[in-house]
Amino acid sequence: QVQLVESGGGLVQAGGSLRLSCTASGRTFSSYGMGWFRRAPGKEREFVAAITWSGSSTYYGDSVKGRFTISRDNAKSTVYLQMNSLKPEDTAIYYCAAEGRTYSDYILITDFGSWGQGTQVTVSS
Repeated sequence: QVQLVESGGGLVQAGGSLRLSCTASGRTFSSYGMGWFRRAPGKEREFVAAITWSGSSTYYGDSVKGRFTISRDNAKSTVYLQMNSLKPEDTAIYYCAAEGRTYSDYILITDFGSWGQGTQVTVSS
């Protein structure tokens, strides 16, 4: 089992930037894919971004493409989400998640089984 701790959330004005971090422990971080999801009030959980174990492939939800960037530092067991040009509709609790499979060259959305506690991002207009 892997433990995940997010940080970096906060309040920002529209057009601003934030960087979220998620640090993992309990499994070999460099062996599995990582992802970010979010849940806005009254809405379903939404896929935001994901990255394979090696960092060679990244995936983004349509609503964040071109504005958000996911990256990872395997030496620090940390995945990041750089969020630029933030909009009020980006307001949500952001969760990082870990895949259960290892050393896969692609991401499988249904395979994310370990979750962090979430960090709140609020974008004011």
